[in-house]
Amino acid sequence: MKLTEEHAPLASSELATLWVVYQKKTMIVRVMDHFLITNKNPVALEILRDFHEKEQDLVNEIKGIFKREGVAVPVAFTENDVNLNAPQLYDDIFDIMYLRMMMKIAIGLHALHMTMAYRKDIIDLYKRCSAFSEDYYEKTTTYLLEKGVLPRSPAVTLPNHVAFANDKDYRAGFKFAGNRRVLNTVEVSYIYQGIESNVVGMKLMTGFAQVAQEKEVIKYFFRGKELAKKIISRFGEILMDSDINIPSTSSGRVTNSTISPFSDKLMMYNTSLLSTFGLGSNALGTSFSLRNDLPLKMAMSAKDIFNFASDGGNLMITHGWTEEPPQMEDRGKLSNK
Repeated sequence: MKLTEEHAPLASSELATLWVVYQKKTMIVRVMDHFLITNKNPVALEILRDFHEKEQDLVNEIKGIFKREGVAVPVAFTENDVNLNAPQLYDDIFDIMYLRMMMKIAIGLHALHMTMAYRKDIIDLYKRCSAFSEDYYEKTTTYLLEKGVLPRSPAVTLPNHVAFANDKDYRAGFKFAGNRRVLNTVEVSYIYQGIESNVVGMKLMTGFAQVAQEKEVIKYFFRGKELAKKIISRFGEILMDSDINIPSTSSGRVTNSTISPFSDKLMMYNTSLLSTFGLGSNALGTSFSLRNDLPLKMAMSAKDIFNFASDGGNLMITHGWTEEPPQMEDRGKLSNK
């Protein structure tokens, strides 16, 4: 939409969401820069190349909005955050697994951000961003399914009647509190998504730990890998306790490269983004769990993720990698000048 001089100024929520989206999109463009050079699969390359082109167009569009509104364009992530001469860090399959995970995050973000917009051009932008993310989530999912490397969530016998809970034991999750029922499909779906996300996160952290430059950052990524393994194990035990197999895949390999394709700043930001997604997913899983032991176990994981994310935020500030979002006016300071 072509803006006119009469349009309303950006609301604080619109400025904030555009700033967040610009950070995320410039980061993923830089990651795609590396993938496009190292990926050798023609079909995967086509998906990555098309995505990269359209994502860069959206970055340019948001930058144009900033400039028209007189807003300082964020530094975010630039060509300085990627080493195009670095060897392949992840195999061809993982590139698509990574993009699929990023599209999961993007779909939720864009839907939320659209509800925080007022101007027609900003609403339209987020509608197009949502459709774009949904399109590439479908493309990456289809690709991985056709390759036979994306396990589906556990199978279930489809119900042939409707039932209502009529016993308090339905909510019992601790063995001393009564009979612990098997998981329902709603609970399984959120637990499985937690496992699937952490499998990708574990591999991502493994690669990041191999190539990071700063010692504290290397330790942080090792900690992230161990946290992902801990959550996979914790959620896996919940499934196994209900005699549900844990679907898994060995695909998505990390190479033996120790030369970083990305700056430590970019890898830390990417990790922060995944941690935020993990906290949101745990909150949803807790809300929809009817067995009373599950919210506690998910809350334990959420606490671990929060502490991990908090320490990562402090580490980024220490190294000067945290770009400040636009601030509200400090009226006290202005009054006391």
